[in-house]
Amino acid sequence: MRPTFRLLVSHPAHFISLGFGAGLAPKAPGTVGSFVAWGLYAVLQNSIPFVFAAWVPVAVLLVAFFIGAACIARTGAALGEVDHGGIVWDEFVAVWLVLALIPATWPWQLAGVLVFRFFDILKPWPINLADARFKNGLGVMFDDLLAAGYSLLCLHAVLKVMS
Repeated sequence: MRPTFRLLVSHPAHFISLGFGAGLAPKAPGTVGSFVAWGLYAVLQNSIPFVFAAWVPVAVLLVAFFIGAACIARTGAALGEVDHGGIVWDEFVAVWLVLALIPATWPWQLAGVLVFRFFDILKPWPINLADARFKNGLGVMFDDLLAAGYSLLCLHAVLKVMS
């Protein structure tokens, strides 16, 4: 079943899971969702800078993770597939994590989104294991956090080499 606008607006959980509509993209909804997440991050970072200070990002990411897991479970049930391609909230949270931990310049942020997409699509070990084993809202969120972790390892290795 393909997600529709009607599903998107039928329940707040679907609105979140489908990335405020990004998951309705007919092609590459995960990539669209990742770039929408980057845009939203930039807007929030520039308009509400105190939200991105000290411990607040950790709290925001934790809340987004657990609310997302619950929303994804509900939307996955409605779509008949817990890890449906139109569900992109997992990309949102993972991209936000990557962006919070790399330099706040557009080249680094673009690299962060692209490297994350690479690992999210490729799913090397243990991401592929988590993706295959955990078929629930938490599992959908978790495998993207692993992809974010790989992304951060690569990006920070490049930063180390450059300094």
